Amino acid sequence: MKTYNYGKQHIDLSDILAVIGVLKSPFLTCGPKVKEFERAICNYTGAKYCVAVNSATSGLHVAMLALGIKEGDEVITSPMTFLASANCARYCGAAVKFADIEEKTANIDPNEIEKKITPKTKAIIPVHFAGQSCDMEKIYEIAKKHNLKVVEDAAHAIGSEYKGKKVGCCEFSDMAVFSFHPVKTITTGEGGAVVTNNFELYQKLLAYRSHGMHKDGEMQNTWEYEMRELGYNYRMTDIQAALGISQLKKLEKFKKRRREIVEYYNKNLGLAHLEEMEYSNACFHLYPVMVRNRAEFYQKAKKEGLNLQVHYIPVHTQPYYREQGYNWGDFPNAEIYYKKCISLPLYPDLTNKDLDEIVKRIKNFA
Repeated sequence: MKTYNYGKQHIDLSDILAVIGVLKSPFLTCGPKVKEFERAICNYTGAKYCVAVNSATSGLHVAMLALGIKEGDEVITSPMTFLASANCARYCGAAVKFADIEEKTANIDPNEIEKKITPKTKAIIPVHFAGQSCDMEKIYEIAKKHNLKVVEDAAHAIGSEYKGKKVGCCEFSDMAVFSFHPVKTITTGEGGAVVTNNFELYQKLLAYRSHGMHKDGEMQNTWEYEMRELGYNYRMTDIQAALGISQLKKLEKFKKRRREIVEYYNKNLGLAHLEEMEYSNACFHLYPVMVRNRAEFYQKAKKEGLNLQVHYIPVHTQPYYREQGYNWGDFPNAEIYYKKCISLPLYPDLTNKDLDEIVKRIKNFA
């Protein structure tokens, strides 16, 4: 019996040849291919600057550092996300304040954001859940009203659009962070990127990515550098960047197929699912459905050769964040969604025959 996972990378000959080309070149680590990849992301999203990093988690961390987030500050994000969306603020010593999600989209609710703002709040990290953009214009208006910074956690959303513009153009944010993990829409193996239109932030991101080192025109020798702040080794390799360049060329094709699969599921399964808003043209990373007995559904699916996943356990319910004062019951919409959600297979290599088979198997037990 053929098995299906909830997500899977697509690697073809062009990707393999791109990586081989780097392996035969003088540069393996952070070199010309990284710069080329960064330019390609800028060209695709419309952002002015891009800094490639070794993971989206690293990207979120350097974004917080670039904003000067520190102990005593507060950062608002969604409880329905991967741990990194909140942890990046904790890395800097800041407190995390969660704001509940919208029922229809599982994205952070702008009205809930405004309720969480205090004099200590410095930034908002909206998470584009499953690939659909949050209502960024509304969030940005709230941020400007309270003099806050906005960092889009766009780990799910490379290729998505908000009001006709690419997620990552940063029209309604200070920075956006992408992920290129293998289950995301495009992959570099592991990897991420931060985009911004602010040159000062760009310079800080570059420094924090590489040990806090600076090289500028005042230095007389090419070997000179200065460490002006404490940075990290978050650099991407040229091997990863070459794969990313090749993958980016196929992004629109990937998006088209992902949207076709979502449309097929919507028409043929009859299970409750998230809604796409009128402002959105999403490159869907996940296809979550809501079921009554999730544990039973998961086990029966596994017996049918469907290896599904839950996205996510609400962050505020993790032991670490319970020690920060959070508990079950704090964010009802996120918790209700978690208790019902499960993600079905969604990746470009699925054929129409595969989709027929997946739906048939689900209908055997659902």
